[in-house]
Amino acid sequence: MQTKIVKIDDVKKQDAELQQAGEILRRGGLVAFPTETVYGLGANGLDGEACAGIYAAKGRPSDNPLILHAAGRDMVDSIAAEVPELAEQLMAAFCPGPITLILRRSRLVPDRITGGLDTVGVRIPENDIARAMIRAAGVPVAAPSANLSGRPSPTTAQATARDMDGRIPLILDGGPCRFGVESTIVDCTGERAVILRPGAVTREMLEELLGKGQVGLDPALVGAKTVPKAPGMKYTHYAPKAPMTLIEGEPSRMGQAFAREIQRLRAEGRRVGVVASREVLQELGGLIPAELAADYGHQGDLPAIAANLYEALRSFDDKPADVLLGEGTVGTGLGLAIMNRLHKASGFRTIHA
Repeated sequence: MQTKIVKIDDVKKQDAELQQAGEILRRGGLVAFPTETVYGLGANGLDGEACAGIYAAKGRPSDNPLILHAAGRDMVDSIAAEVPELAEQLMAAFCPGPITLILRRSRLVPDRITGGLDTVGVRIPENDIARAMIRAAGVPVAAPSANLSGRPSPTTAQATARDMDGRIPLILDGGPCRFGVESTIVDCTGERAVILRPGAVTREMLEELLGKGQVGLDPALVGAKTVPKAPGMKYTHYAPKAPMTLIEGEPSRMGQAFAREIQRLRAEGRRVGVVASREVLQELGGLIPAELAADYGHQGDLPAIAANLYEALRSFDDKPADVLLGEGTVGTGLGLAIMNRLHKASGFRTIHA
């Protein structure tokens, strides 16, 4: 299969290209498309066989649920059996945006995409290309991230093509994603909100809306192995090709901790790559050559780290490292999402500085 990449610069002027994407989806095909979080791999969310194509293209386990992307509030009513008051509050505050709500599914939602659950994740993306494509398709679009299963999610069309070229007919290129980490997933089926996957809509933002004590964290976020209620809850996920160990601790101690671990690993004959802040890389100086380093931004600049993280991990696909060291950050605000991805990418292998 030949994969076509189409650059979308103006949604209104390029309606024909978006209609083509919608037609592919209606026919049961797959289209990769940009969102404000990461690139998604879309199929007709009401067609179980089409959604099976997503699992095949990604090599994705069948018990890992898919998110349904809606163009607007009216489409949500067709895929949710009910929308409780909690969900209404969250939609009013954060939709369209980088948040997914877990709701009881309607009978229209195929069993194929729910991982055997009676719930479904529903999201209204902020990205105008994504919403225009969904409107062109006329159906909700099931879409996980557009990468091979377990790999770092793509935040550009070029990264998407590295995993999906020859597997799907079309990639819509909307440029780099704004946030760089997947949507926050919130379970809205109970009495209080429970975060299943952290993202750009932070726990603090949710608590400001709902009140202290009204937002919980799922045990899987700290490494517990549970039945996945939503995407990204597997124990190892977002992983680069080389195994990675995470170094956590005080920013001022990071440089020395990295230097010690680099020297130890090199004594074992390992080729060490480093994914870290600009400050740590500068402190390491000539200890790490440029071809074995990836700069994810300044320490404490959480939006920049989130936006750069996956591309930094993916950069080691073409670098001669057989083991990676990654730098942790704070665990609050957007840092909770960043650390969630880093812990999953490293399989929770951690060194404390």
